[in-house]
Amino acid sequence: MISTDGEPLGIMSSREAQKLAYEKDMDLVLIAAQANPPVCKIMDYGKYLFEKQKREKEAKKKQQVIEVKEIQLSCRIDTHDYETKLNQAKKFLTSGNKVRVVLKFKGREMSHQAIGRDLLERFQNDTAEVGHCEKKPVLDGRFMSMIINPISNKSK
Repeated sequence: MISTDGEPLGIMSSREAQKLAYEKDMDLVLIAAQANPPVCKIMDYGKYLFEKQKREKEAKKKQQVIEVKEIQLSCRIDTHDYETKLNQAKKFLTSGNKVRVVLKFKGREMSHQAIGRDLLERFQNDTAEVGHCEKKPVLDGRFMSMIINPISNKSK
């Protein structure tokens, strides 16, 4: 049992603790249920919930959300289109987002998977200064995909 000031009051029955809390016009809150014996504290429960929500809100503000952006390529992509997609991927990576690069095989392009793998490796090498490969190129049906993580600012 802990008082409102944070001082330990010792071990007592739950009825005595409830009576003591009722006399002080406060609530009896179970702090650590898994402890032996369980730890309770006399406090204003509404104020406790408000402060808990406030702490969670502050922690959520400091949390950084990482999105996964997707870039789609094809085997027969032209150089200018490739450079445009590359610049877009670099922009996503510098802003702190992950990039999922998807290469779509159409028709008979499935028989030339080596071309697709080479294209994805070239894309990976071109984005090496702003990101590193988290997941190597993997074939999934008619799609070959890989995931590139941004390089954190701490390592710079």
